[in-house]
Amino acid sequence: MAKSKKETTEEPLEKQLWKTADKLRKNIDAAEYKHIVLGLIFLKYISDAFEELYAKLVAEAAEGADPEDKEEYKAENVFFVPQDARWAFLVSKAKQPEIGKFVDEAMDAIEKENASLKGVLPKVYGRQNLDPTSLGELIDLVGNIALGSAKARSADVLGHVFEYFLGEFALAEGKKGGQFYTPRSVVELLVEMLEPYKGRVFDPCCGSGGMFVQSEKFVEDHQGRVNDISIYGQESNQTTWRLAKMNLAIRGIDSSQVKWNNEGSFLNDAHKDLKADYIIANPPFNVSDWGGDLMRTDGRWQYGTPPTGNANFAWLQHFIYHLAPTGQAGVVLSKGALTSKTSGEGDIRKALIEAGLIDCIVNLPAKLFLNTQIPAALWFMSRDRSNGKFRNRSNEILFIDARNLGYLINRRTRELSHDDIQKIAGTYHSWRNPDGNYEDIAGFCASVPISKVKELDYVLTPGRYVGLPDDEEDFDFNERFSVLKAELEAQLKEEAQLNEIISANLLKIKINECLG
Repeated sequence: MAKSKKETTEEPLEKQLWKTADKLRKNIDAAEYKHIVLGLIFLKYISDAFEELYAKLVAEAAEGADPEDKEEYKAENVFFVPQDARWAFLVSKAKQPEIGKFVDEAMDAIEKENASLKGVLPKVYGRQNLDPTSLGELIDLVGNIALGSAKARSADVLGHVFEYFLGEFALAEGKKGGQFYTPRSVVELLVEMLEPYKGRVFDPCCGSGGMFVQSEKFVEDHQGRVNDISIYGQESNQTTWRLAKMNLAIRGIDSSQVKWNNEGSFLNDAHKDLKADYIIANPPFNVSDWGGDLMRTDGRWQYGTPPTGNANFAWLQHFIYHLAPTGQAGVVLSKGALTSKTSGEGDIRKALIEAGLIDCIVNLPAKLFLNTQIPAALWFMSRDRSNGKFRNRSNEILFIDARNLGYLINRRTRELSHDDIQKIAGTYHSWRNPDGNYEDIAGFCASVPISKVKELDYVLTPGRYVGLPDDEEDFDFNERFSVLKAELEAQLKEEAQLNEIISANLLKIKINECLG
């Protein structure tokens, strides 16, 4: 019975689509192919939204509505799609050898009609390494994603598929993929802990925009009003910035304040005067060539000049500089920043702690990130921890050791479950809320006075403070050694058996060669 049930269980739509799209990839590198696929999904989204409003305007033509008037679409915040760029037109040309040229021309035409998309859309469809037949099949595949859906449903499905594909491409690219994509479970945890209901949300290294998408999703899930938050972002990689603009547009999120420049947030801050209510970010770890030698006297370094060879503490101070008086930040950093004392980093960390800015540190499990095996931690910082809607926490820091949480989705990658996220976020909320029922849990969490952190030389590693779980206090070394010894002996025995099988097979091959 169980086998029959397994055979009839259908895979989710996004997984089916990914498998088919990946088959059509053939000899194209994933880094290049993602722009081909994601560009088509975006084109389908804006075409669906356009066609729905177009049909409405046709129906209202007798009352003076003009379906070809661009201002009608602008008024409804819908992208205007010219005749030869509409999805139906491209489907009619999908089986022709010149289909790549038609798609490139469609992307170009849409950019010309919509100023906010200028320089955003990919024009990569006429390349020789993209087989026209495969491109036609891909158009058919994308065309069936949200067939017959109303605009809201279509946008939701296409947005979900776009987000899923971003993650799958990041996995396929491995290390390079991590440059534009923060794992979904890490983003969810940051957002769930910060609870950005209302105000300005800022990410100065925004990648493909996942922090913003999740923030809006959080507000929707908690029956808030999406219009109550506004987003600000910056990205130094133009290709990644394009992905962010498409990712946000497909979600109906205003991305006018998501900026790109080649210099990046340190050398050319695109939001110099912004004071954000929430900062959510995953800056690149341990960057050595961040331009620190050019900015030794920068006004952002209020807690100490960061070393030229590592940007970690430059990022932390950049975030703090952009926080509003009651602003909060949740950011990912290399675990080394919790303990480092080289080049003045220990002094900066001490200054941040003594200024009462550090609210909570979360030690993350290994293998969460695609682009690095460097252990990571979350830093939560608040400008004002003494009053407001939370209790006064100015003389303490919450430490959470989540290294043992999460589950493997493959040999190289771990993910936090929904329950893991709720456990960590719930602990933080019960600790900072005035009516919370927080309690220290040995091996997992501890609320620690800053005086104790000072005693441990301002080291912020959670393991130093949370201790061992209760069930490890009675740790039996002899018993554990016996178990490990038995496991090793079993593995050695298995290895010997495999070696015998391999030797026997090699001998057979030699005999056959001699007889042949």
